Amino acid sequence: MSPTPTITHPIEDYAMIGSTHSAALIHRNGTIEWLCMPRFDSEAIFASLLGTSENGEWAVRATDPAAHITRRYVPDTMILETTIQTVSGRAVVLDFMPTPVDGDLHELVRIIHGVEGQVDFSAELRLRFNYGAWIPWVERREGAIFAFAGPDAIRLSSSVDLSNTNFSTTSEFTIVAGQSVATTLEWFPSHKIPPLPRDPYALLRHTEAQGRLWAAQCTYNGPYAEVVRRSLMTLKALTYQPTGGIVAAPTTSLPEDPGGGRNWDYRYCWLRDAVWTLHALTVSGYMEEASAWRWWLMRATAGAPDGLQVMYGLHGERRLTETTLDHLAGYENSRPVRIGNAAHEQLQLDVYGSLLGAFDAARRDGLADMDAVWPLQRSIADRLLVLWRQPDSSLWEVRGPKQHFVYSKMMCWFAFDRTIASAVDFGLEGPVDAWRAAREEIHAEICEKGFDVASNSFMQYYGADRVDASLLQIPLLGFLPADDPRVQGTVARIEKELLHNNVVYRYLPEGVTADGLEGREGAFLACSFWLCDAYIMSRRMEEARILFERLLSYGNDLGLFAEEYDPVARRQLGNFPQAFSHFALVHTAHMLAGGVIDASGQRRRRK
Repeated sequence: MSPTPTITHPIEDYAMIGSTHSAALIHRNGTIEWLCMPRFDSEAIFASLLGTSENGEWAVRATDPAAHITRRYVPDTMILETTIQTVSGRAVVLDFMPTPVDGDLHELVRIIHGVEGQVDFSAELRLRFNYGAWIPWVERREGAIFAFAGPDAIRLSSSVDLSNTNFSTTSEFTIVAGQSVATTLEWFPSHKIPPLPRDPYALLRHTEAQGRLWAAQCTYNGPYAEVVRRSLMTLKALTYQPTGGIVAAPTTSLPEDPGGGRNWDYRYCWLRDAVWTLHALTVSGYMEEASAWRWWLMRATAGAPDGLQVMYGLHGERRLTETTLDHLAGYENSRPVRIGNAAHEQLQLDVYGSLLGAFDAARRDGLADMDAVWPLQRSIADRLLVLWRQPDSSLWEVRGPKQHFVYSKMMCWFAFDRTIASAVDFGLEGPVDAWRAAREEIHAEICEKGFDVASNSFMQYYGADRVDASLLQIPLLGFLPADDPRVQGTVARIEKELLHNNVVYRYLPEGVTADGLEGREGAFLACSFWLCDAYIMSRRMEEARILFERLLSYGNDLGLFAEEYDPVARRQLGNFPQAFSHFALVHTAHMLAGGVIDASGQRRRRK
């Protein structure tokens, strides 16, 4: 029997709240439609985002269908504040997820405060474990409702009366001016007895103070301070605090092509993000988070430098087996719904440059104990002396034939360039002459085999007749200067072929390509920010500012960005919110303010 077709909302209608362990997506109508606990990659408790209400959700709404709803984040926090105005009064809903004290208790708190008059509310909670497949066993005791399914348990504590009917928990109540009610959902291991619930109002005060203290550390003082801080707070919320790993997104299978099959699980940590994430954090003043990310990178990749993966789990897990959830209809009927990610088995040579570039940047940014990382850097660089000659699947994780992708080769060049720079500038031991020889050979090969003289442009891969937006990073990597005619020709061809309606597509998926997938996709927001960077490095500052501000308008009302954008339908696409988009935004904002030059954070000379 086929799943019931989904009735879904635009991706930009959602807000994210998070605890630095897990996250929830809340629609503007007050329904939590996605929640995984206790980790980002845990089985969802609410999964109606990818199915129907029967797959789990938590709705809190005014009973007046004409209620006017506005929302924002409490300044410098991830606390969502939703204001509900009706003919009879006004109330505010505060949704947040406190930082856990330990790994055995995770909370989501909803507080409703009456501001004026009175507002009638209804609430309905449908708990469904295992991505909406299991209805839990429910019992009422100790003044709370408990739900159990396998290893998971939930305790629901509320200051309003709750009823259990038709496998859901419901309530109806009225809030008057000056009154507040609170409901706390707590996850704990089903074999344990949870501690007493924490005071939700004290948790609110602590979460707000904690957020503002963190936001105050931001050192960015350019013209886009508010949007930069919001992006950095989003990146913080996507950080798995126990290990320092940063997930690409808190969701799975939000489609790049609505109704199609380009649906992936992004609840893991990607090496391709390494160097740019580190820059976004260090240049913005967040050295502690940058250091934690650096140690996560070292732990995840240690032990197997000859086989770096594209992505790892939150603790550095290597097996991320991909499977499908056939009981879910998918967002806008986009199937299959996937968990796990088969791309972890691919060879992607760009990750070597991302990792070694991140370690070099960490050393230059003054992160402590970098001498402990050098043996791993050496080992990885030595392995790359052989590996760089192979074809790969590119940073875009194509599922077609492997090719000699130009960007992948360029990142191999970058890996050696940054390892050489670390050795020379910091007096570290290593086979520098062998690394130099490889760097020069790669550079010559790319310029010979990856460049098309007729169009004066580098190409997507050797022998291709198309470009790729990743080539916009040529000057940022220091491979060639921005004013080199070959760089200018590449940017011009990308503008001609991949820039449409003020956004940049990764590549053209039609015709003969290495993509290996059916369907189309939206424009890639990170690539669009890269075009801004290319403009800045070419001193086209006014064009860069105009494009940057237009891109900012594609975020939702809360300053959140998905992976992609459809400029025709004017909607966001892909997993949401997307770390790749947000750290690209932060990097470009710093470049516009004159704070970042290239991928090492400075103008570099050859060693």
